Amino acid sequence: MQDNIPSKTAFRVAMRRAVHQLIDDPKVLDDPLAVAILGGETASALKASPEQFERLGTANLRAFVAARSRFAEDQLATAVEDGVRQYVVLGAGLDTFAYRNPFEKLEVIEVDHPATQAWKRDLLAEAGIAIPGSMSFVAVDFARQTLRAELSRSKFQTTEPAFFSWLGVVPYLTRDAALGTLRWIGSLPSGTAVVFDYAIARTALSFLERTALDALSRRVARAGEPFQLFFEPGELAETLRAAGFQHVEDLGAAEINGRYFANRRDGLEIRGNLGHLIFAQV
Repeated sequence: MQDNIPSKTAFRVAMRRAVHQLIDDPKVLDDPLAVAILGGETASALKASPEQFERLGTANLRAFVAARSRFAEDQLATAVEDGVRQYVVLGAGLDTFAYRNPFEKLEVIEVDHPATQAWKRDLLAEAGIAIPGSMSFVAVDFARQTLRAELSRSKFQTTEPAFFSWLGVVPYLTRDAALGTLRWIGSLPSGTAVVFDYAIARTALSFLERTALDALSRRVARAGEPFQLFFEPGELAETLRAAGFQHVEDLGAAEINGRYFANRRDGLEIRGNLGHLIFAQV
């Protein structure tokens, strides 16, 4: 992230969520605010011709973006049933859950870079999307501040279990930053859980998957937000257990497709194995 510049990748992710609402049937993620939050001009252009915002090969990324948000919200619903009452959205970007939160007793805390958060608040105001009393913003510049310190100044309660989502963030971090955050989450009370996605180490990919990864890496690097961190699936599961997580579920493309894209007529699915989804619970 660059100072005073909102995340470009956050906008691209939000565009893919919005396009999913307009051209995919059935929806994997049903998000009635995904289009509106993009702002009036962008939302109008998108609704008029959503296909013009699609490029060759982006259906795969759109599928992954929709599935990871759906997976996080599915796991959150289970956590709420089990009594969790605080939800922290790390690297929130233009995520809209807090503004369509169906859980009366759930507090939502959005954490993001100050520039991205200010941009989001402007878009919310432009779209007429109200900020509910059940949510709050925590601005964190990870180059100068820590998540633990900034959350301590918010409504967050370290003595109570919490659910964290951390989507589209880990590949952009250093290893120390990512593992430091996971170890802190793993130190929280029993029942605490996190959902995040991670990029597969290049050495574990096929030739075609490496080609796709290289193309994607060039795009995000041009946006000023290069990939930095990759994991071997088995290695990461062991690391999470050592950090205090008792249950770890790791979903690759086959598992995600089986859960969210089976028996579709439009052929939408995740192809290749560039990214995995993790659910880990203390």
